[in-house]
Amino acid sequence: MISESVSSSQPPILLLQRATHATLHALSAAVADLGMTPSEINALANLADGPPRSLAELSAATGTRATTLTGVLDRLERRGHLIRRSHPTDRRAVLLEVTPTGADAAAEVRKAIAELEGRLLGDLPAEAIAGFRAVASALTEVAV
Repeated sequence: MISESVSSSQPPILLLQRATHATLHALSAAVADLGMTPSEINALANLADGPPRSLAELSAATGTRATTLTGVLDRLERRGHLIRRSHPTDRRAVLLEVTPTGADAAAEVRKAIAELEGRLLGDLPAEAIAGFRAVASALTEVAV
């Protein structure tokens, strides 16, 4: 059911932007005790889901420009959530690695994401979620 404040004729891009802001606000509130910005939350959650990554890999995963990520990573590093290591095969690059405290913070973020998804999307049929993923993927590809 579409709420009164969301028109079915509203452009999907504007709906997506509105939904993004609402979910970022809800997620930031859920992990407010971590004192992180939405960009820091996004970077840390993406870094913590796998092996160390290069800046280019993290940029692609988060949809954030590398130049923008530099400041975000500086702040996460100052908090002790990540470290930068020399890349073993590319002297120009560094690898970004989550520290144990960063992993703890990321686990809290991941838990908040799962709870938010469950609360907001739990009643939607699997086909609706699959459709959303398809649309989000298509929009991401166009934006790249």
